[in-house]
Formats: sequence, C-alpha cells, structure tokens
Amino acid sequence: MTIKCCRSYIAGLTFCGIVLAITNISNGDDWSRFRGPNGTGVSKETNLPTQWNDKTNLKWAVDLPGPGSSSPIVSGDKVFVACYSGYGVSRQNPGRIQDLKRHLVCISATDGKMIWQKDVPADSPEDAYFGYLTEHGYATNTPVTDGESVFAFFGKSGVIAFDMKGNQLWKKNVGKNSSMKKWGSAASPIVYKDWVIVNASEESNSIRALDKKTGEEVWKAAGSRLSLAYNTPVFMESNGRTDLLISMPYEVWGMNPDTGKLRWYVRLYLDGNITPSILVDNQMAYVMGGFRSKGALAIRGGGKGDVTRTHLAWSTAAFSSYVPSPVVVNGYMFWASEQGIAYCVEAGTGKVVYKERLQGQSRGGGRPFYASVVYGAGNIFAVSRTRGTYVFKASPQFEQVSQNILQDNSDFNASPAISNGRIFIRSNKALYCVGK
Repeated sequence: MTIKCCRSYIAGLTFCGIVLAITNISNGDDWSRFRGPNGTGVSKETNLPTQWNDKTNLKWAVDLPGPGSSSPIVSGDKVFVACYSGYGVSRQNPGRIQDLKRHLVCISATDGKMIWQKDVPADSPEDAYFGYLTEHGYATNTPVTDGESVFAFFGKSGVIAFDMKGNQLWKKNVGKNSSMKKWGSAASPIVYKDWVIVNASEESNSIRALDKKTGEEVWKAAGSRLSLAYNTPVFMESNGRTDLLISMPYEVWGMNPDTGKLRWYVRLYLDGNITPSILVDNQMAYVMGGFRSKGALAIRGGGKGDVTRTHLAWSTAAFSSYVPSPVVVNGYMFWASEQGIAYCVEAGTGKVVYKERLQGQSRGGGRPFYASVVYGAGNIFAVSRTRGTYVFKASPQFEQVSQNILQDNSDFNASPAISNGRIFIRSNKALYCVGK
C-alpha cells in the first residue's frame, strides 16, 4: 500500500429567491453518504483549497485495491470507499468473471493509512464486462454510515453491513436480475431512522427498506417503471411530513418512507435511463435526466395522488444532465454536464443564466464528466474523468477559478467528499486528500 412501486412522481421545491442564504447545508464535518449527509452536495465548510497538485495542498494519497466509481464518505477520522478487482479492471483483458471481488476499505482521514479492508467475492450470476458497464465498473454504489455501522451495496451480491472495526454484521440479497441494458448497479443506499433504504431497480425493480441492525426486510415497493432508474433516493420535508423521492423514466414518485406506500406522483416526458439524483432545496424538488427526451423540472413538495398539474413549478427541455447531479446555492442551480459545460440556472424559474465550457479539456469524444459537483466555501468543485478537478465560483457571473490535475492517468468517476477542511477525491487508482 503506497501512501502518497407503482406510479412515479417528482417532488417539488419552492424557490426562495436569488439572495437567500444557503439551505440544506451539511450539519457537521461528516460526509456520511452520496452527496453529503442530506444528499444535496452542499457543505458549510469555509476554508477549502482551490488550487492543488502533487506538490501543493496534497495532504496524502493512498493506492486502492482496485477501481470503482463509488464516492468516498467520511465519519469522524475514517474514510470509507468501495472498490472491485479480479475482473473488468482492464478493457483489453477483463479476465474471468468468477474472479470478481468487491472491497470495502477504511482509511484514516488524518494520514491516509489503511485501517482495514474487507473483501467480498461476487455472487453469481454477474453481468459481463461489456457496453456501458465498462464506463463505471462493478463498485459504483457509494456506501452510507450512521456513525455506528457502514452499509455497502454491491448489486447482485447484496447489501452488507459492517461495524466500524470491519466486522461483518449481516448480508442481505435484494435481487439478482438485470435490466435489458445490463449496465450494472449504480444507486447508493441511504439511512432513514432504523432502516437502510436501497434502490434495487437493476436487481429487482424494487425499492427496499432493511432493518439496519439485522438486515431483515421492513418493506418493499416494486414497479416495472423502476427499470433504468439509477439515481439515489432523497428525502423531502414538506407540510410537516417526510417524503422519499425517486425519479424514473416518465415518472417521479413521492413515497412514505415508513411504509413504502406511494403518496403522490408526477408524470414526466423524460425517457431512457434517469441517473442524476433529485435535488431537494427549500421544499422544491429538481429533476433532470432522460436520453432522447431530455429536460429538467421543478416541482413543489407535498400533495396526494397525481400532482402533475398542480405542483409543477416549471419544466424545460432547454437543458439537462445525463449523469452528474446539480447543487443549489443562494437560489441558483449549478452543475457541470457530462460534456464539460458549466451551467448556472435560476432555480425559481428555470431560466439559464449562463452555460460555459470549462477551459482546459481535451477535445476528444466520450463523456468527460461523470462525477456530481459539490459546493463549499463559495465555490463549485467539479471532478472530470481525466483532466482534473475544476473549481468555479458559485455566482451568476461565470468565473473559472482553477483546474487542478494530479499525476494519475486513471479515470476519476466519483464525486468528492468534503469534511473538516479537506476534500477527498478518488480515482480508479487512488484516494487523495487535499487541504490547505
């Protein structure tokens, strides 16, 4: 180890105006799940670096046991990240599928030393290393922690719980099917009360709640529309209740997280796979995605049944995002599209303020961005796959602050984590910690 259910719906959010203070910010130093503790990608950190390389502001780097698109999470002085090995590491020579393993690693946030590593042989059958699965691999789901246990979702190999010392607590199968695309698993688990909620759309066209102490199933919501729903569910507080939101082709669902029952839904025109997570801010939900019919929508929270006509705040086909998820800061929505375009949109109206190409990208094909942006200390951090991390101002006037490249020729597909003045970035090769 080198130290270096049913129908669908969209949840709506009401926009508060351009000069509002940031809402839904991180409540502490931990970054406990995909896109932070509340899934918004917004941190309250104020002292973050905007420039780094292999010699400047790089606190440590540690080689990982294998690649993965799983984002790091942080709990106290521990960083957790998922990886895979044995198969599908190289496109030229993928190896034998029966040798596939997943790994959950625990690393010291202070100095990058490996605390523990748990290896999990893959259950059969697995999807072959082919097509779009080669873009992200077999460890795409970001783990989640409640500070006492850490929960990893390994697709057809199930959900596995470990204590903070690396002892396995339980393992639960949530399905072994594949969608017609066979693109592999992507959605990340989240914690709600005493449960772990998993979007097992790829494995069983279902969303499930598992008891976080035992792994026993609490409820299951199934529906064929969940096929190609690759986004991580989020929570919305509205009208004194909590809704669980997930988007899918042609629908968004608002569910009761205590029972899995559908409360409301919104009918969409977005088709194909829906990958960006819904962004919730100030009782408004923002939805993006689609393949041929792409677009974005904002919908007010609450309601019952079909709220398509009553809760839609705005809808547009003028912009979208295929993979990355956005953030909202002071009434503006920001993201970097998979083509490397930085967007700023008025969250309350859907009006495009700017769309600017981030400078310093190679002009080759493909999708140069897979990671979702995060916000901290007045800036947007956007990790590109091969050209480093871009930093631009969270402002209605576009200003690219920096482009930060590390000497690592592997892909960077994961979204960064922010904790205690540090930014954690993972590639297919290593985990990096940058800070002033």
